[in-house]
Amino acid sequence: MASITEVHWNDEARDKIVTDADKVLQDAVTDVARGFEGDSWEAAFTALNARLKDRFIDYEPGPDVRKYAEAIAAGEYSA
Repeated sequence: MASITEVHWNDEARDKIVTDADKVLQDAVTDVARGFEGDSWEAAFTALNARLKDRFIDYEPGPDVRKYAEAIAAGEYSA
C-alpha cells in the first residue's frame, strides 16, 4: 500500500503555486498602497487581510503582512 506522505505536488506545480500566491500578495499590496499611504499601519493591515483572507485556504495573517502594512503606511509603495 502506498503512503499518503508520497502524495505531493511536483516541483513545477509547487513553484507555480508559490508564484501565484506571490502575485496575489503583490496585487493586494499595490491596491492597498493606493489608498492608505500616510494612514496607520493597522488600517493598511486590516485592508490587506480583507483582500487576502478569501484568496487562500486557512489564511492566517502573519509577520509578512504586518511588514507590508507598515511599509504602505510609510509610503514605501506609493503608486
